[in-house]
Amino acid sequence: MTMPLTSARIETAGPLEAMEVFLERGWTDGLPVVPPTPDRIEAALAAAGVEPGAVLGTIPERRRTVTAEKVAVNAVMAGCRPEYLPVVLAAVRAMLDPAFGLHGPAASTAGVAPLVIVNGPYGRAIGVNAGRNVFGPGHRANATIGRAVRLVLHNVCGGVFDRGTLGHPGRYTYCIGEIEDGRFDPLHVERGFGRDESVVTVMAAEAPNQVSNHVSTTPEGILATIADRMRALGSANVGGRQEMLVVLCPEHAATVAAAGWTKRQVREHLWRTAVRTRGELKAGGVLPPDAPGDDAEVVHATPAPEDLLVVVAGGEAGRFSAVLPGWARKSDCRAVSVRIAVPER
Repeated sequence: MTMPLTSARIETAGPLEAMEVFLERGWTDGLPVVPPTPDRIEAALAAAGVEPGAVLGTIPERRRTVTAEKVAVNAVMAGCRPEYLPVVLAAVRAMLDPAFGLHGPAASTAGVAPLVIVNGPYGRAIGVNAGRNVFGPGHRANATIGRAVRLVLHNVCGGVFDRGTLGHPGRYTYCIGEIEDGRFDPLHVERGFGRDESVVTVMAAEAPNQVSNHVSTTPEGILATIADRMRALGSANVGGRQEMLVVLCPEHAATVAAAGWTKRQVREHLWRTAVRTRGELKAGGVLPPDAPGDDAEVVHATPAPEDLLVVVAGGEAGRFSAVLPGWARKSDCRAVSVRIAVPER
């Protein structure tokens, strides 16, 4: 690293006092943080092979420019190991991409959160969990990478974004991996990257809606249950405007794979079957009662099959998959994938 750190420095009596200062000044998510000392910040930047002043992106609505140093500060605060910073940097780049439209989902009352999905060998090397309790606690990489992204949004991206009526726990941390065992093309390959590349995909997502199906032995039976959750009238997606994520648990994925289905077939089947009529949308309060149009017209949960992301994750035991609705129109907010820049050693 050739450039010096430019962040303001605060002197405290010790680490416990530093944590209290950060809590009092509103620089945390409500939980204690690791004091971001210069040596810790420099170690993180060195692990990522990036200069402090490197610009990751901007938020025009907030007149904010986000640099690697500010991201490293918040990654340290979140408890990240230095080797996690390349993933955090990629996630922040994705979040700042104009296609993601950060200002909208971050300030929305809908309460979505940036979900970080990590694919490829680097995520596995640093211990990103894709298995048991994938959305839960217990894995430092998942917990701290997701938390770092949230702290960057809170501290660096300008003002109070959290306007959610309810919010959800993913606003503390929201990061998962995908099981890449050869049965299906992983998410990053489907999105145009090489199988051996390491990639982060960020999507504005609601909390996981679990889908239980312990009976069906066919793809059609499993997907019928998932489609029913996708077309729920209370889902923000039911009007067919934005993306949606389906997480297939390993047991469900094994049934689907054994029948020779691909992820593309899963998406197409769900798109055809996760539907409502305009009349049902009116009756359910999704559309105004006097909205023009044929009440018998079919509305899909997503605009097209390609707007449905499918990943395989979760524990080997238990037939619980999940549906994660997205946010707003896909023209306003789309999932964005960014390659993880891993420095050569």
